[in-house]
Amino acid sequence: MEWKLILVALVGLFGFYFVGSVLFRPLRFLIRLSAWALLGMALLVLINALFGQFGFHIAINPATILTAGLLQLPGVVLLVLLNCFFVA
Repeated sequence: MEWKLILVALVGLFGFYFVGSVLFRPLRFLIRLSAWALLGMALLVLINALFGQFGFHIAINPATILTAGLLQLPGVVLLVLLNCFFVA
């Protein structure tokens, strides 16, 4: 009877490990995405603070935050170039 209990415990631990790993992967992606979004927002605020004195402003909305966050410095350069071409 003890070997059945040990087998059930091992299967339960394996199931717990499997469910935890399946649920952790999307959570890890969401945590990284939110960290990238915070970084993108910080970059946009920095650009607006530095160049706001010269009349240069990039709107801060979810699309620009994710662009600046996911692409980081090239994304900010892209937003600056798009702002120069379409706004000015």
